Amino acid sequence: MTQQSERVLNADLPGHVGKCVRVEGWVHAIRKFGAVNFLILRDRSGQAQVILEPGQMERLDGLQVETVVAVEGTVEEEERAANGVEIRDASLEVISPVTDVLPFELNKRVLKPSLDVFLNNATVGLRYPARAATFRLYSDLLFGFRDYLLGRDFTEIHTPKLVGEATEGGANVFQLDYFGKPAYLAQSPQLYKQIMVGVFERVFEIGPAFRAEPHYTVRHINEYTSLDVEMGFITGPEEVMGLLIALLEQMVQAMVGRHPRDVEALGIELPTFGEVPRITFREAQQIILDRHGENRFEEPDLSPQDERWLGEWALEEHGTDFVFVTHFPTTKVAFYSKPDPGDPEYALNFDLIFRGQELVSGSQRINDHDELLARLEARGMNAASFTGYLEAFKYGMPPEGGFAIGSERLLMRLVGAGNIRETTLFPRDVNRLSP
Repeated sequence: MTQQSERVLNADLPGHVGKCVRVEGWVHAIRKFGAVNFLILRDRSGQAQVILEPGQMERLDGLQVETVVAVEGTVEEEERAANGVEIRDASLEVISPVTDVLPFELNKRVLKPSLDVFLNNATVGLRYPARAATFRLYSDLLFGFRDYLLGRDFTEIHTPKLVGEATEGGANVFQLDYFGKPAYLAQSPQLYKQIMVGVFERVFEIGPAFRAEPHYTVRHINEYTSLDVEMGFITGPEEVMGLLIALLEQMVQAMVGRHPRDVEALGIELPTFGEVPRITFREAQQIILDRHGENRFEEPDLSPQDERWLGEWALEEHGTDFVFVTHFPTTKVAFYSKPDPGDPEYALNFDLIFRGQELVSGSQRINDHDELLARLEARGMNAASFTGYLEAFKYGMPPEGGFAIGSERLLMRLVGAGNIRETTLFPRDVNRLSP
């Protein structure tokens, strides 16, 4: 190669027909057909087909796919190639040679290793085009989340992940030594985002949350990225639920608008929103009894099967992939969830079920200092440990509420993955701390 030309991305090659260009990326595949050699080059924008003469092909002797190369050649139309073009009269430069055989093949239509094998080699496996597309769309979802809320006068915050008290009580926290004192990894930013309503009125955060729950299911991991929203001066939980649905619609639209090819390549069935029904916990139990003959009235929460049944009901009866279930028993919700003034046995809280699986939890919060203090004491929680939190309410807090979206679970349901570990870059669960 002569003097280095400016790099062109593969997706932009159709705009350079008849011109000499330089492309750089990974050797995705090599196909030999007698005197004609095809090199499939992959970069962040997609793939390109390159015709290599035997002399240039020799530069790859002894090297494996994923070798990083640069190619210079002329762009010509070829309807059978990606983007309708290919590079001919090409010269090749090896930038970073790969001599080791990959743990599994990345250039096949279907990825063959088991999930555990894939996760053990995620540093390579994430290069598989379908997996890369999945996490590109994940980035789009987060963009849509942030863009929608910033456009409605929310302020982005970042709260501590090392805390001195378990956010919601209970034993499902990771404890660690903090200079000789006990500390915990935050279960959520809940207390801090409520405090910040007293500063900005409307806040959100994108950040990690940690749950020390020793289970291994397809829908749970022990570290996840939580999308948290909190807003003040609300008229009731209905306002929070309305914002949530509009926000999710914006997130999906951002995904489709920014990378439509990825949406198409992954065969994503876009969610149907429509008029999302809102039913109480007791109404949900009655629906389950009426449709399936199962009496759930002694249960304090919904089971995974209950959620699947309610998802089916919402789609069949209301033509939507979503359903809100509200008013769970006050004894089973977080201490800060506000009881319904008309029926204090039930809280002004909600779960949003998406395609038969809980996706979001939220509520109107207690904004009265003395009521919060009483709730803590009634649950045997040490109010002294919540001094900073309670102080925000002692000095005035408006009616407020919010929610948290499990982002990896949202992505899982959107792409139709069978396990949340498929939509988590480097999952952490009871068995996995690497890579």
